[in-house]
Amino acid sequence: MGDTLQSFGQLGIVVVGALVAAAVGVALFVLVPARTSAGTLGVFLVVATALAGLKVAGDLSGSLFADYNVGEVEVSGPITADGGGMPFRPGGASADELVEQIERADADGNVDALLVTLNTPGGQPVASDDIRRAIAGFDGPAVAHAKDLCASGGYMIACGCDEFVAHEDSLVGSIGVIANQRKFAEFADRYGVDLERFVGGEYKDTLDPMKPISDDERAYFQSVIDDSYDSFVDLVAESRDLDREFVADTEARIYHGRQANANGLVDWLGARDEVEERLADRVDVDEVSVEPFEPEQGLGEKLSIGAQAVAHAFGRGVAGVVADRDGSVLEFELK
Repeated sequence: MGDTLQSFGQLGIVVVGALVAAAVGVALFVLVPARTSAGTLGVFLVVATALAGLKVAGDLSGSLFADYNVGEVEVSGPITADGGGMPFRPGGASADELVEQIERADADGNVDALLVTLNTPGGQPVASDDIRRAIAGFDGPAVAHAKDLCASGGYMIACGCDEFVAHEDSLVGSIGVIANQRKFAEFADRYGVDLERFVGGEYKDTLDPMKPISDDERAYFQSVIDDSYDSFVDLVAESRDLDREFVADTEARIYHGRQANANGLVDWLGARDEVEERLADRVDVDEVSVEPFEPEQGLGEKLSIGAQAVAHAFGRGVAGVVADRDGSVLEFELK
């Protein structure tokens, strides 16, 4: 009976929200500009506004009638501060957004545990550590689950969790640091490109792509990488309760899931349903209901999603909109 009332309550909020948004759309785009021929554009904007209202109402009903007890965040793709991706590799995991999602899950009274899904080759050290720290600060058990790949910065993130689970065919590890620098000095010499350089400080232009790097400069910058690597190894050894020498001896290798488990790089192997069973044990319930926490969208973004869905509907039919109202239509890296 309680579940039925909850379902009716959610449905009521969604319907009212959509109707209110549609009424606002009619007023703004049909009645007000009635003396001009709004035509198809007016209808388009009304439907877009209604869909935005549907999205807002759906979010509201979900928060008022929550039936979940585990929050999930997903780290997918290269890790950067803003999710812009590495040069020539657009897209990825935004540390800023993920930290916000974790903090939102932590503040949600319905969330008793956190599931961190990882499918990433790694990325920027500071961005990865920001996510790890946010997870470590979560008030409740946090479990990391590796999908196809959890390497480098992804492994650093997993170090913030209470348990780290991988699929037996996951690829895990790559505890190392890499920095790439493209050099164009030979190209410049060949084509007569001249560059005058004025610097203060002997090593200021070490990474200038238009000049050859000296042995002294190479040793200097390698020491920077070594310091970053040592910090990474220390973190893994402490977080995973592993011998530091063993972690260093992995030499940034990637391991098959079963190898990673045998070497203590993960706690155990399991599929998604097994991870959820473990989370249920963690929070002492029969079963868990997982709620994905995603980047928050402002009203403008929701209106944009609605407009995109309507544009799709004009070509594919309104059913497509109803089915997809959410609109789910120097490189310095940990490696």
